[in-house]
Order: sequence, then structure tokens, then C-alpha cells
Amino acid sequence: MTGQQPRPLVVVGAGIAGITAALEAAEAGREVVLVERDASVGGRVLRNHHYFPKLCPPSCGMEINTGRLERNPRVRVVTRARVTGCRESDGGYEVTIAHAPAWVNERCTACGACSSVCPAKVKDAFNLEMAEVPAVRLPHPNAWPKRFVLDRQACPEGCHACKDVCTYGAIDLDAEERTETVHAGAVVVATGWDPYPLERLPELGGGLSPDVIANVHMERMAAPAGPTGGKILRPSDQQPPKRVAFVQCAGSRDVNHLAYCSAVCCLASLKQAIYVKEQLPDALVTIYYIDRRTPGRNEEMLTRVAAMEGVRLVKGKVAKVEPRDGVLALRVEDVEGGRIVHAEADLVVLATGMVPSLGAGAGLFGLASDDDGFGVEKPGVAVAGVVHRPEDVAASVRDATGAAARACVAAGRRA
Repeated sequence: MTGQQPRPLVVVGAGIAGITAALEAAEAGREVVLVERDASVGGRVLRNHHYFPKLCPPSCGMEINTGRLERNPRVRVVTRARVTGCRESDGGYEVTIAHAPAWVNERCTACGACSSVCPAKVKDAFNLEMAEVPAVRLPHPNAWPKRFVLDRQACPEGCHACKDVCTYGAIDLDAEERTETVHAGAVVVATGWDPYPLERLPELGGGLSPDVIANVHMERMAAPAGPTGGKILRPSDQQPPKRVAFVQCAGSRDVNHLAYCSAVCCLASLKQAIYVKEQLPDALVTIYYIDRRTPGRNEEMLTRVAAMEGVRLVKGKVAKVEPRDGVLALRVEDVEGGRIVHAEADLVVLATGMVPSLGAGAGLFGLASDDDGFGVEKPGVAVAGVVHRPEDVAASVRDATGAAARACVAAGRRA
């Protein structure tokens, strides 16, 4: 292909790993098409209330990255789209991208007029379905691109109130799906992760009590833009809990669920214990753990939390959580005491693990996966972030930088 325009890279997934890979490749001189299935970029990172260990909001760092995306002409960001085909072709890859109907188009100014007249409500996906929002709305306060999204299937029959009120012509209720084909030099798969489902942990109260939540739900509950306006409350009665129990390795390091450690859950629970104590200083917090995995400088967070008044770290495996007389009853194997103990809590937070969001993508991109479902890359198709291995945000950024370099090298060899 000497003398021809270099083929772009296609990066699939615009969470922190995908954004990093796209920017690193573009800033090295490559054209990049960044494909994201949601209406805005940022992935699961933006659903966190705070990063650890600095405990700062992730929107700050993401704003820097979206600014870089806006300023870099080598990156084309495609949202509300998915890759439906990928095959080797002429030394590269022919990638088919399906674009969802653009019910709200680029004319949108995010003025909010459409949302104010919308009669339909839907579950709020950004807040993990813990609240309802209008069918047409901004996905979340930090959404980029800053464009409203419409859940068309929720519209009452014959309703076009949003279109009628929009003075910018930004709503097209007759929009249709379209496809395009990109001839890529290489691909980076950065499709992220999903939380292990609570419903698969009934022995720990998952799916049986509204007051048994996952760590991802706690992040949204503590966030000012979350379903409770940043207040940590029992879902059952919207009251502040007096006793909060964190259950580590909930479904992780367990042959019946996830055999591996997700690498971030210990630190996430320590961080969330700080959330609780800052809001509810009189609350009693107990963290039940198998091991305390806080490597390197993160040990400082463990020391900080362990020294807090009203916080206990108990080495023990929680075997059972069940609702009983308005509270949650826990059955715990106290490892150090060599006995079975019983405890009660008003709110239980399960530290559920991260499941790689590869799924059908393995076959789509011709990738193998390891015994735990994480992607194993091949020449020309790099894998980055948690779809590659369990890791925190900083490690995902480093991993994505390496994936971008490998993809650039592979594309150069194929050019």
C-alpha cells in the first residue's frame, strides 16, 4: 500500500482505556475511529463518586480527556454505535459499524426544552436503574458529546411533544439505523466490564432485599448527581443506616462464581467506608474480608480507615445474609476467632467483582479468551483495560497506552 493514505485504527469502547488508546495513537500521528455504544464517552469511570486514593471526582480527569478529543482532528468519535462485523481484508481489517437511529441529532444545544414536556419516564441507566428520568434527556451532567438522547420505544403512541417544542430541528422521530465500513490498519478492543449480578448471590441477600446493594450502587448513591442526591440511604425506607456492613469477595475467588480477584474491591470498600463516615459519623461500619489487598502506597488508605472511630475490619467470610425483622442478619465465619458469629446491619454492600465485557466480541474479532473470560489479543487486534485483565483506572491507562503502541506497530507493518 505504499503511497496510499495510512489506514486508521478502530478503537472499540470509549471508557478510560478506549479513550486513552485513541488519544495516544492519534498523538503519535495515527487517524483513529473511536466507537462507543452509549450516547456519551467515559464508561464506568464516570459512575464513580471519587477516585482512590486521592478521593477526587473522576469528572475532572475526564474533562481533560474530552478536551483532548475535541482538539485532536485525528480522532473521530462515534457514539451510539456498535461494531457488527470485523474481517481481515487486504492486509488490514474491514470493520462494519452500525449507527443507532439519531433521534436527537447534532443540532441539539442541550437546552432542555424537550425534556420539560416529555410525558414518558424510563429507568435511568447511568444511575444503574435506581431512579427514573424523562425518555428524552441529557444522559448525565458530565455527558460528552453534550447532546440529549431519546429512548424512542418509551414514547406514547402518536406523541411528538419533544419535536414540537424543539426550535433547533434537533429531533427526528423518523430517523433510521445506518451502517458504514471502515478499512482499518488495526483494532483495539476496550469494551470494559460489567459488575457481577447481585441476583446470582441470593445466599448474600442479593436480589432478596433492597437493602443489599453492590459496590457500584454505593458509588452512585454517594454521588451528588446520583439517585439520592448524594445521600447514603437505605433503599427500603430512605433512612440513613446506623450499621453498614461491607462484604468483601462477594462472588469472587469462588469457583461457583468468579474464580479470580478483581484487584480493586478492597480499596473500593475502604473508600466507601470513608463516604459513610463523612456523611454519617455515628454510623458503625464493619468490613468483612478474606485478605486485605492494598499494594504499594494504597496501604496508607487501609491504615487511615482502620484508625477511624466506629470502623472495624474483621477477617471472616460472610456465609449468609438474610432479611429478618426489619434488619439484615449476617452469619460470619470469624477466622481469627475460630468461631461462627452472628451480626446485624441496616445496609449491606457486596463487593462484587468485575466481569469482562467481551461476550460475542471474542468471535467478532477472532479473539481467544482465557479461562476467566478475559480477552487474549492477537497480531493486529490489541486488547486494553479490564476486558484484558482486572485492574484499576491507573493500570488501565498504562495498559491502554501499550495497546495503542502495539496497534500502531501492527498497522504500520500492514501498510
